[in-house]
Amino acid sequence: MPAKDIFHDTVKNALINDGWTIIDENYTLEYEGDKVYADLAAEKIFAVEKQEQKIIVEVKSFLGRSFISDLESAIGQYILYRDILCETGSPFQIYLAVSKGVYEGGFQKKLAQMLLKRNQVNLLVFDANTEVIEQWISQVTIAT
Repeated sequence: MPAKDIFHDTVKNALINDGWTIIDENYTLEYEGDKVYADLAAEKIFAVEKQEQKIIVEVKSFLGRSFISDLESAIGQYILYRDILCETGSPFQIYLAVSKGVYEGGFQKKLAQMLLKRNQVNLLVFDANTEVIEQWISQVTIAT
């Protein structure tokens, strides 16, 4: 099992504070015998629509030496997980969780914006101090 990101518990608490139920930590994704582990799996029932939403959340701190190197790794991991979910017909939708500071900094650069758009990366932006979800940036609308 991979080590937890430093913001793992922060994002977990932010999801719980937003009404999500954590299904699993280190959620196993498997494809043809190969396994990878996503940080969090969560679900939420929306009473108005009487629908259940299930998400996988990969948490990234972006505290490495190079933002670009961290971005390469995060996008690659996101695509791997997204494609496994798609190929296996999973009901989960994937999100990359980043702090508000990272989103307002490096994620506003043209390169990051291009990669997010071309690879259709769903983002969960959280406030690390208050453990609150600030924004859902999604290719598919999610109720909050």
